[in-house]
Amino acid sequence: MRNPIVVVNFKTYESSQGISAEKLAMIMQGIDTSARLVAAVSSFDLDAVVKAAPKIEVWCQHLDPIDYGSNTGFLHPFTAIERGASGTLINHAEHKVDENHVSKLMEIVPNEFVVCACAADIAEAELLCSFNPSFVAVEPPELIGGDVSVTNVDPAIVSGTADAVKSISDVGVLCGAGVKTGRDVIKAIELGASGVLLASGVTKSDDPEAALMDLVSLIH
Repeated sequence: MRNPIVVVNFKTYESSQGISAEKLAMIMQGIDTSARLVAAVSSFDLDAVVKAAPKIEVWCQHLDPIDYGSNTGFLHPFTAIERGASGTLINHAEHKVDENHVSKLMEIVPNEFVVCACAADIAEAELLCSFNPSFVAVEPPELIGGDVSVTNVDPAIVSGTADAVKSISDVGVLCGAGVKTGRDVIKAIELGASGVLLASGVTKSDDPEAALMDLVSLIH
Protein backbone atom coordinates (compact mmCIF):
# COMPACT_ATOMS: atom_id res chain seq x y z
CA MET A 1 0.00 0.00 0.00
CA ARG A 2 1.47 3.31 -1.08
CA ASN A 3 1.06 6.33 1.16
CA PRO A 4 -1.59 4.96 3.53
CA ILE A 5 -3.71 7.67 5.09
CA VAL A 6 -4.03 8.30 8.83
CA VAL A 7 -6.83 10.72 9.68
CA VAL A 8 -6.89 12.07 13.23
CA ASN A 9 -10.32 13.38 14.18
CA PHE A 10 -9.82 16.09 16.80
CA LYS A 11 -13.53 15.92 17.76
CA THR A 12 -14.19 18.37 20.62
CA TYR A 13 -11.82 16.94 23.20
CA GLU A 14 -10.32 19.61 25.45
CA SER A 15 -6.89 18.26 24.50
CA SER A 16 -7.48 19.04 20.82
CA GLN A 17 -9.36 22.34 20.77
CA GLY A 18 -8.16 25.92 20.56
CA ILE A 19 -4.46 26.34 21.30
CA SER A 20 -4.23 22.62 21.99
CA ALA A 21 -5.44 21.92 18.46
CA GLU A 22 -2.67 24.06 17.04
CA LYS A 23 -0.08 22.29 19.18
CA LEU A 24 -1.34 18.84 18.18
CA ALA A 25 -1.32 19.78 14.49
CA MET A 26 2.26 21.00 14.84
CA ILE A 27 3.21 17.67 16.42
CA MET A 28 1.58 15.87 13.49
CA GLN A 29 3.49 18.06 11.06
CA GLY A 30 6.76 17.04 12.71
CA ILE A 31 6.25 13.29 12.30
CA ASP A 32 8.68 11.80 9.77
CA THR A 33 6.61 9.31 7.76
CA SER A 34 5.55 8.40 4.25
CA ALA A 35 1.97 8.15 5.50
CA ARG A 36 -0.52 10.82 4.57
CA LEU A 37 -1.40 12.50 7.88
CA VAL A 38 -4.65 14.45 8.11
CA ALA A 39 -6.05 16.57 10.94
CA ALA A 40 -9.87 16.78 11.01
CA VAL A 41 -10.51 19.80 13.18
CA SER A 42 -13.29 21.89 14.65
CA SER A 43 -14.52 24.65 12.35
CA PHE A 44 -13.53 27.14 15.06
CA ASP A 45 -9.92 25.98 14.78
CA LEU A 46 -9.65 25.53 11.01
CA ASP A 47 -7.92 28.79 10.12
CA ALA A 48 -5.56 28.71 13.10
CA VAL A 49 -4.54 25.07 12.53
CA VAL A 50 -3.87 25.68 8.83
CA LYS A 51 -1.60 28.57 9.75
CA ALA A 52 0.13 26.71 12.58
CA ALA A 53 0.80 23.54 10.56
CA PRO A 54 0.77 24.46 6.87
CA LYS A 55 2.47 21.25 5.74
CA ILE A 56 -0.27 18.82 6.78
CA GLU A 57 -3.70 18.24 5.31
CA VAL A 58 -6.50 19.81 7.31
CA TRP A 59 -10.13 18.73 6.98
CA CYS A 60 -13.38 19.87 8.52
CA GLN A 61 -15.43 17.51 10.66
CA HIS A 62 -18.69 18.41 8.89
CA LEU A 63 -20.05 20.66 6.14
CA ASP A 64 -23.51 21.58 4.94
CA PRO A 65 -24.64 21.60 1.29
CA ILE A 66 -25.61 25.28 1.23
CA ASP A 67 -25.06 28.28 -1.00
CA TYR A 68 -24.30 31.79 0.20
CA GLY A 69 -27.31 33.36 1.90
CA SER A 70 -29.57 33.06 4.92
CA ASN A 71 -28.23 29.91 6.55
CA THR A 72 -27.58 30.79 10.18
CA GLY A 73 -25.53 28.22 12.02
CA PHE A 74 -24.64 26.13 8.96
CA LEU A 75 -21.11 25.42 7.71
CA HIS A 76 -20.48 26.70 4.21
CA PRO A 77 -18.18 24.57 2.01
CA PHE A 78 -16.52 27.44 0.19
CA THR A 79 -15.82 29.36 3.39
CA ALA A 80 -14.07 26.24 4.68
CA ILE A 81 -12.04 26.01 1.48
CA GLU A 82 -11.14 29.71 1.70
CA ARG A 83 -9.91 29.10 5.24
CA GLY A 84 -7.65 26.28 4.10
CA ALA A 85 -9.68 23.08 4.35
CA SER A 86 -8.75 20.49 1.74
CA GLY A 87 -11.42 18.01 2.75
CA THR A 88 -14.15 17.06 5.20
CA LEU A 89 -15.71 14.22 7.10
CA ILE A 90 -19.43 13.78 6.63
CA ASN A 91 -22.05 11.52 8.24
CA HIS A 92 -19.87 10.65 11.22
CA ALA A 93 -21.66 8.46 13.77
CA GLU A 94 -21.73 11.47 16.11
CA HIS A 95 -23.18 13.76 13.42
CA LYS A 96 -25.41 11.71 11.14
CA VAL A 97 -27.03 13.22 8.05
CA ASP A 98 -29.37 11.81 5.42
CA GLU A 99 -28.21 10.59 2.03
CA ASN A 100 -29.57 13.71 0.32
CA HIS A 101 -27.18 15.81 2.42
CA VAL A 102 -24.21 13.78 1.18
CA SER A 103 -25.42 13.80 -2.42
CA LYS A 104 -25.89 17.57 -2.50
CA LEU A 105 -22.54 18.21 -0.82
CA MET A 106 -20.79 16.15 -3.49
CA GLU A 107 -22.47 18.27 -6.17
CA ILE A 108 -21.25 21.51 -4.57
CA VAL A 109 -17.61 20.88 -3.67
CA PRO A 110 -14.81 20.99 -6.27
CA ASN A 111 -13.53 17.68 -7.64
CA GLU A 112 -10.21 18.00 -5.83
CA PHE A 113 -11.86 18.54 -2.44
CA VAL A 114 -11.68 15.36 -0.36
CA VAL A 115 -14.90 14.01 1.12
CA CYS A 116 -14.73 11.10 3.56
CA ALA A 117 -18.22 9.72 4.16
CA CYS A 118 -18.57 7.65 7.31
CA ALA A 119 -20.59 4.44 7.44
CA ALA A 120 -21.75 2.21 10.27
CA ASP A 121 -21.76 -0.97 8.20
CA ILE A 122 -21.16 -2.46 4.77
CA ALA A 123 -24.62 -1.61 3.44
CA GLU A 124 -24.28 2.06 4.33
CA ALA A 125 -20.78 2.12 2.83
CA GLU A 126 -22.16 0.78 -0.46
CA LEU A 127 -24.90 3.42 -0.46
CA LEU A 128 -22.45 6.24 0.20
CA CYS A 129 -20.20 5.01 -2.60
CA SER A 130 -22.95 5.82 -5.07
CA PHE A 131 -22.26 9.52 -4.43
CA ASN A 132 -18.57 9.03 -5.33
CA PRO A 133 -16.81 10.50 -2.28
CA SER A 134 -13.03 10.23 -2.05
CA PHE A 135 -13.29 7.75 0.82
CA VAL A 136 -15.80 5.85 2.86
CA ALA A 137 -14.81 5.12 6.45
CA VAL A 138 -16.48 2.17 8.11
CA GLU A 139 -16.81 2.57 11.88
CA PRO A 140 -19.09 0.32 13.96
CA PRO A 141 -20.62 2.89 16.38
CA GLU A 142 -20.41 0.57 19.38
CA LEU A 143 -16.61 0.43 19.07
CA ILE A 144 -15.94 4.15 18.61
CA GLY A 145 -13.87 5.53 21.48
CA GLY A 146 -13.22 2.06 22.85
CA ASP A 147 -10.03 0.24 23.70
CA VAL A 148 -10.36 -2.61 21.18
CA SER A 149 -9.67 -2.00 17.50
CA VAL A 150 -12.25 -2.89 14.89
CA THR A 151 -9.44 -4.69 13.06
CA ASN A 152 -9.30 -7.22 15.91
CA VAL A 153 -12.88 -7.52 17.11
CA ASP A 154 -14.62 -7.31 13.72
CA PRO A 155 -12.10 -7.68 10.88
CA ALA A 156 -14.84 -8.98 8.58
CA ILE A 157 -16.55 -5.59 8.47
CA VAL A 158 -13.29 -4.03 7.25
CA SER A 159 -12.51 -6.65 4.61
CA GLY A 160 -16.18 -6.92 3.67
CA THR A 161 -16.46 -3.17 3.15
CA ALA A 162 -13.23 -3.08 1.15
CA ASP A 163 -14.43 -5.92 -1.09
CA ALA A 164 -17.91 -4.47 -1.54
CA VAL A 165 -16.67 -0.97 -2.34
CA LYS A 166 -13.92 -2.11 -4.69
CA SER A 167 -16.42 -4.22 -6.62
CA ILE A 168 -18.47 -1.16 -7.55
CA SER A 169 -16.16 1.88 -7.47
CA ASP A 170 -12.64 3.22 -6.98
CA VAL A 171 -13.59 4.96 -3.73
CA GLY A 172 -10.95 4.47 -1.04
CA VAL A 173 -11.86 2.66 2.17
CA LEU A 174 -10.79 3.67 5.68
CA CYS A 175 -11.66 1.98 8.93
CA GLY A 176 -11.98 3.32 12.43
CA ALA A 177 -13.14 2.62 15.98
CA GLY A 178 -10.60 1.67 18.60
CA VAL A 179 -7.58 2.08 16.30
CA LYS A 180 -4.59 3.01 18.43
CA THR A 181 -1.40 1.22 17.35
CA GLY A 182 0.82 0.70 14.36
CA ARG A 183 -0.26 -2.91 14.28
CA ASP A 184 -3.90 -1.78 14.01
CA VAL A 185 -2.97 0.36 11.00
CA ILE A 186 -1.12 -2.43 9.23
CA LYS A 187 -3.94 -4.88 9.95
CA ALA A 188 -6.39 -2.41 8.38
CA ILE A 189 -4.24 -2.25 5.26
CA GLU A 190 -3.93 -6.05 5.15
CA LEU A 191 -7.73 -6.22 5.30
CA GLY A 192 -7.99 -4.00 2.21
CA ALA A 193 -8.28 -0.50 3.64
CA SER A 194 -6.36 2.52 2.39
CA GLY A 195 -5.82 3.72 5.93
CA VAL A 196 -7.53 4.59 9.20
CA LEU A 197 -9.68 7.20 10.89
CA LEU A 198 -9.10 7.58 14.63
CA ALA A 199 -9.40 10.06 17.48
CA SER A 200 -8.82 9.17 21.12
CA GLY A 201 -5.71 7.07 20.46
CA VAL A 202 -3.95 10.36 19.70
CA THR A 203 -6.11 13.16 21.07
CA LYS A 204 -6.44 11.66 24.56
CA SER A 205 -2.91 10.30 24.75
CA ASP A 206 -0.55 11.59 27.43
CA ASP A 207 2.12 11.61 24.71
CA PRO A 208 0.49 12.28 21.33
CA GLU A 209 3.84 12.41 19.55
CA ALA A 210 4.70 8.91 20.72
CA ALA A 211 1.20 7.72 19.84
CA LEU A 212 1.54 9.10 16.31
CA MET A 213 5.00 7.62 15.86
CA ASP A 214 3.66 4.23 16.93
CA LEU A 215 0.74 4.51 14.48
CA VAL A 216 3.07 5.02 11.52
CA SER A 217 5.94 2.88 12.78
CA LEU A 218 5.23 -0.10 10.51
CA ILE A 219 4.54 1.92 7.38
CA HIS A 220 7.40 1.89 4.89
